[in-house]
Amino acid sequence: MPGSDKLVSIGMPVRNGADRMEPAVRSVLAQDHERLELVISDNASTDGTEEFCRALAREDGRVVYHRQPRNVGVVGNFVEVLRRSRGEFFRWMGDDDLLEPQCVSRSLEPFLTDGRLILVTTDMTYTEPDGSVHKPSYEGAGMLSDDPVDRLTELWEAVTTEHMRLDPLYGMMRREAVAAIPRPVMIREDEVYATMLALAGPWGHVPEALAHRSLRLRRLSQIARGIGAPAWTAHFATTLQFRAMYRSLSTVDLTPDQRRRARALLARIYGRRQRQMVAHRGRKLTGLAVRLIRG
Repeated sequence: MPGSDKLVSIGMPVRNGADRMEPAVRSVLAQDHERLELVISDNASTDGTEEFCRALAREDGRVVYHRQPRNVGVVGNFVEVLRRSRGEFFRWMGDDDLLEPQCVSRSLEPFLTDGRLILVTTDMTYTEPDGSVHKPSYEGAGMLSDDPVDRLTELWEAVTTEHMRLDPLYGMMRREAVAAIPRPVMIREDEVYATMLALAGPWGHVPEALAHRSLRLRRLSQIARGIGAPAWTAHFATTLQFRAMYRSLSTVDLTPDQRRRARALLARIYGRRQRQMVAHRGRKLTGLAVRLIRG
């Protein structure tokens, strides 16, 4: 099989996942690409996660287990599994996600034919908290462009057209190409990081549902606590997010025209997000007023 000699690292950050992580782990170890390592970073769990993971590591030499002595936050734990990985290629994975047996091998294929690629995404399915399953599909080719602003435009077109249509944080990455790109500790850091990945290099895509994720709904204040961000940032999440994305433009070599286009794009998306937020708050206030009148 082409690429069978490539070491692939799957990074699984976890905290208190003893009751849910076994199916995820088994789906990694069942990959048809045998040369892989599963790097687990245990974020100071207080349940049976440590015992479960140490038993896994004894059972299968591909499992690499590290326990954090203290809670380093969600983002810090994601960064830790990347830092400890050794593979030429790397993929993050949630502790309750599932991979199809051919996920790694199919994700590797575009890398073997296009040396420009820093990332390969795949279609995925998403299980909502109510049990319904969402199956977005992406068929575009704009992320293959050599123009970083074209890629950024394609990314935001995809994610605003359909929720989770592209999910780069759970794609396969060329590890050395992305290792130096920081993941900021802030609300919506995933979109900031995705923006930086789009600016960094072309992406490939496999239009097959090769992974399955479970979504969890949390308030912005809960997200802030989970990642260790100041509580006040929940009130300015959109503005802080787009400020970080705007600043990320200075980390790449852009022509004056590209920089102008990128700034204009982010300004449009920011304006759209702000209008959506105002409309959402208006609906909530209207609903509250109606309930008060009826009560």
